[in-house]
Amino acid sequence: MPEEQKSGDEAVRKVKLAGMQFAAGGCAGFVEVSLMHPLDLVKTRFQIQRGPDDPNRYKSLADCFRRMYKTEGAFSFYKGILPPLLAETPKRATKFFTFEQYKNLFMFGNATATPVTFSLAGLCSGLTEAVVINPFEVVKVKLQAERGVSLKQQKSTWSTAREIMRERGFGLRGINLGLPATLGRHGVWNMVYFGFYHTVKGYIPESKDPSMDLLRRFAIGLAAGSLASVINIPFDVAKSRIQGPQPVTGSRKYQHCFKTIGTVFREEGFLALYKGLLPKMLRLGPGGAIMLIVYENVSGFLQKQFL
Repeated sequence: MPEEQKSGDEAVRKVKLAGMQFAAGGCAGFVEVSLMHPLDLVKTRFQIQRGPDDPNRYKSLADCFRRMYKTEGAFSFYKGILPPLLAETPKRATKFFTFEQYKNLFMFGNATATPVTFSLAGLCSGLTEAVVINPFEVVKVKLQAERGVSLKQQKSTWSTAREIMRERGFGLRGINLGLPATLGRHGVWNMVYFGFYHTVKGYIPESKDPSMDLLRRFAIGLAAGSLASVINIPFDVAKSRIQGPQPVTGSRKYQHCFKTIGTVFREEGFLALYKGLLPKMLRLGPGGAIMLIVYENVSGFLQKQFL
C-alpha cells in the first residue's frame, strides 16, 4: 500500500476516533446531569447561604429538601436544569475529547502514560471545559438561587441569559462572571479525577466477569469523583458566592476567586469553605463513576462499530 494512502487512512481514522470521543463524552454528560441535577441544586443552595444570621438558612440536607418541596414544589429540584443540559454535550464532550488529546501530547512519544501524564491532561482538559461551561453556570446559579418561586413562575433560561447580558454584558462582570473560580474548580477537579481513576485502574486487574469489572470501574470512579470533590470545593464555594446573589443589593461583595475564599474563611470559618460538600459528593461521587462508565462503554461500542 502506498505511503500516501496509509497516511490518508490514518488521518481518517484519527478524525473518526475524535468524533467518537466527542459523542461518547456528550452521552456521558447528558446521562449524569439528568440523574444528579437535584443534588447540584441543593449544593448551590447551601453554598450561597451566609452564616448563622441568615434567616432562610437550611439546617440540614433533609431540611433543604423538605422546605423546597413544601414551598416551591417537586419540580423545583430541576430549577436551572436547562443550561447544564444544553451545556453537557459540549462540556463533557470537551472534557473527554481534550483529555485524550492532552494525554497524547504529554506522553511525549512514550509508549505508556504515567500518573503525571493523566493529571496534567486532566488539569488542561478541566481548564478548557471551564471556558466552555462558565456562561451556562452563571445562568444556572441565578435560576437555582431563586427561593420561594416555583419552576412555572421562573423566567425562562433564555430570558435570564438575555437579562444578564443586557444588564452586565459579556465580560467577567456579566455572562462570564466568576470565570477564574470556574477555572480553579474544573482544573483541580479534573486533575484529581482523571489522575486518580486512570492510575488506580491500572493497578487493579480487570475481572473476567463483566458484572464484577463494572463494579470495579464504578468503585474507582466513585472514589475519584469523591476525592476530587473534597479537594476542589473551596473553588466551588467561591464560584457560587461570586455568581450568586450578593449580601447587599446593588453592590458586589464577592468578586475575585482567592479574595472570596479569604473573605469566607475570615468571616465564617474554615468549614464554610466546605459548604455543600455532602450533596456535592453525593452527586459527583456516583456521578463521576457514571460518566466514566458511560463514556468508556459508548466509546468502545462506537469503535467496534465504525473503526
